[in-house]
Amino acid sequence: MYNSFFGTLPLNETPTKMKHFFGLVFLFALTHSFAQIINPVKWELSVESVNPNEFDLVFTANIDENWAIYAQEVEEGGPLPTIFTFEQSSDYTLMGSTVESETNKVTKHDPVFDMVVSKFYDRAEFKQRVRTSGSAFTLSGNIDYMTCDDTRCTYKPDNPFAFDYTTNQGFVVAEGSAIQAKAISNNANEILYGISLDSITISSISCAAQVDTIAQSVKKPNSLWRIFGLGFLGGLLALLTPCVFPMIPLTVSFFTKKAGDESVRSGLSKAILYGVFIVLVYLTLSIPFHLLDSVNPDILNEISTNVWLNVIFFIIFIFFAFSFFGYYELTLPASWTSITSKGEGVGGILGVFFMALTLSIVSFSCTGPILGSLLAGSLSSDGGAWQLTAGMGGFGVALGLPFALFAMFPNMLKALPKSGGWLNTTKVILGFLELALAFKFLSNADLVEHWGILKIEIFLAIWILVFLGLALYILGKIKFPHDGPLQKLSFFRISSGILVLAFVVYLASGFRINDTTKTFTPLTLLSGLAPPVGYSFFYPNDCPNNFDCFKDLKEGVVYAKKVNKPILLDFTGYACVNCRKMEEHIWPKSNIKPYFEQDYVLISLYVDDKKELPEDQKLMVKRQDGGGRLLENYGHKWAHFQTEFFQSNSQPFYVLLSPDAKTILTPPIGYTPDDQEYESFLDCGLKVLNSL
Repeated sequence: MYNSFFGTLPLNETPTKMKHFFGLVFLFALTHSFAQIINPVKWELSVESVNPNEFDLVFTANIDENWAIYAQEVEEGGPLPTIFTFEQSSDYTLMGSTVESETNKVTKHDPVFDMVVSKFYDRAEFKQRVRTSGSAFTLSGNIDYMTCDDTRCTYKPDNPFAFDYTTNQGFVVAEGSAIQAKAISNNANEILYGISLDSITISSISCAAQVDTIAQSVKKPNSLWRIFGLGFLGGLLALLTPCVFPMIPLTVSFFTKKAGDESVRSGLSKAILYGVFIVLVYLTLSIPFHLLDSVNPDILNEISTNVWLNVIFFIIFIFFAFSFFGYYELTLPASWTSITSKGEGVGGILGVFFMALTLSIVSFSCTGPILGSLLAGSLSSDGGAWQLTAGMGGFGVALGLPFALFAMFPNMLKALPKSGGWLNTTKVILGFLELALAFKFLSNADLVEHWGILKIEIFLAIWILVFLGLALYILGKIKFPHDGPLQKLSFFRISSGILVLAFVVYLASGFRINDTTKTFTPLTLLSGLAPPVGYSFFYPNDCPNNFDCFKDLKEGVVYAKKVNKPILLDFTGYACVNCRKMEEHIWPKSNIKPYFEQDYVLISLYVDDKKELPEDQKLMVKRQDGGGRLLENYGHKWAHFQTEFFQSNSQPFYVLLSPDAKTILTPPIGYTPDDQEYESFLDCGLKVLNSL
């Protein structure tokens, strides 16, 4: 609960007025913020005993010079107040509301918001009296506040705190509380990884020109235009991912329906507007980073591998597929229709905007990791959020241009002769593709949560059935509701059916056993789409290609020291497409495999592993930007390790270390589909180690 200007609400409920105020702050910060990292308020926690059953929890804000935080009550239309929330529990009772000290409190005109407000300079103290009824429990909550100087503001919504209570000790500040991050961050790396950041050194010995060149290019400062170009290339790469491709038929279907009711000129203008909206959506994604100074570099990876988001996408794609089959039509909700019908121009633009937004959201599962790399790079460079905006702009342009062309395509159909039911046939074919690709999202959720449901055998069997059904449909053996009578099979339909049947045979070849790896044979065309071949009912393996590997850093380092072998640190992910390509098609090659079997100790760290960490590892750690984050699962742990120690969060990411994990042997590299280059990288690490 919390008591403030907004009244008393549960911890997990967001007040409507607060959202309104945040909008004001958001617009102001967009104008005046230049993405520098600012953290002008440091909080301290303490406890004062009133009697054996009552305590005052004391929250003290130490505020940098010229900065201020606001009081708990602020008039509507002004800045955000300071808000204290407390989780409800039968173990304690809050005695009244949080009381703020009048010391250092100033009520005067605020130039930022052009109104009279109460705020605190230098130091602010707040107290909340608590009466206990339980014998042992944890009291937790959050401080939500905004801080401004005369020209800019920053909003800090995530500042969790916790107090542990026992009848013997009373209240004590819980270890791991966010506000104590500074106190525990000094040894957090030692606790989590067994090594400290200061103990890592980089070898000065160079033996691989290509690797060194890559490393030097990463270190060079990136201009906004260069970042824009990199973002554009990333967007082109995203067009080839299995999450973006299914949006092509949706785009064609949406604008086909519109094309029947509009002039060609109007249709073309809306197609162009569609591309513009796609660019604007991606530009908008960068806006919060101009305001917030506590952003996790792997936040987009968190989104793309979110279990329930992937399950929702699976359901949506199934829903889309059966719509293409003709069992029902997709229509906007009645409330949306009433809004769009108020004006032809406004309604059409609104529909195009939501289509662009849908594209961005649905494709996020594949574009997220690419954007995540862009985010990590921007946070570690001087350009900050402006570099991120430039990269997002390039990414959006690369996606927006081709999809604008796809949107124009239906208008071009008007000039073509009537083609009977060919368009419905195309929709049904695309429906089969939607149905197959839906299982990519379900596979992501299954892998990161370790459900063990959609293993490689089940996935291949589903795809075989789907594409067998597609072949039968093309050859006229099965029909759907809107299909007309098929007079004869054209050469094109017969050849297409045979081609799909050949693909079915190709899928079935995935059940062949690879005698070398003792797993099913990985299919090149399905790398990243299908689960790893080792994720199997009949031929399971814990490590790719049945190599020996470790999934815990400390255990792997202990073994590497024992056998005196260098370490190949593999930052990977269960839902990582390029990771599967490397593991299934580069690692087994005859010139690469011996390095894994004889020369290196492989430690694979999964940055999207949702398995919960032990309580003693759920620590609050500092990030590069000076903020803090709470590590809750193994994915958080390994993602923080990669970002903190190696300033990268893209996967795959390979680091060669000495046996004690304290020397980086050669500049790390990412996705390297050329086996000769990858071999040079591995060989370089051995040569450097022998020279030390």
